[in-house]
Amino acid sequence: MRIAAISSYVITGIVSIVMGAIYLFSPEFMPYHVDALGRAWEELPDSERVLFGALLDVAGAGWIALGVAVIVLVVIPLRRGELWARILVPVLLVLFYVPTLVATLTVLTQTPGSPPWYGNAFALLATAAGVALDRPWRRDDRARA
Repeated sequence: MRIAAISSYVITGIVSIVMGAIYLFSPEFMPYHVDALGRAWEELPDSERVLFGALLDVAGAGWIALGVAVIVLVVIPLRRGELWARILVPVLLVLFYVPTLVATLTVLTQTPGSPPWYGNAFALLATAAGVALDRPWRRDDRARA
């Protein structure tokens, strides 16, 4: 069971890094941003491009930091069955993905944009599956991977 939980967390970590790289290295905002704003990147004043570019960089860096942290925590202390890591990994994922899901749902419901909210929902479902499979509230040395 622990191996399935670890796999769930690692996949979420890898996807987080990929998403972060997409946002961090994008030269302009995403197509759903165009729909939400009703303006293309080229139509924005320079100051708004700087601002949106910085926000994309911050979001991307956050995803990458989360993904790296989750993978390192899974590979070393969680795999050893250390309780603090078994609790910290899902806490970090929830702390990041709940507000991210809320933000994307806000854009979805309050603008013409259609952000990929389902990725955030999937990350939370994968986290819930990892918690259910790992059961960190139960101390069990036999459950080590």
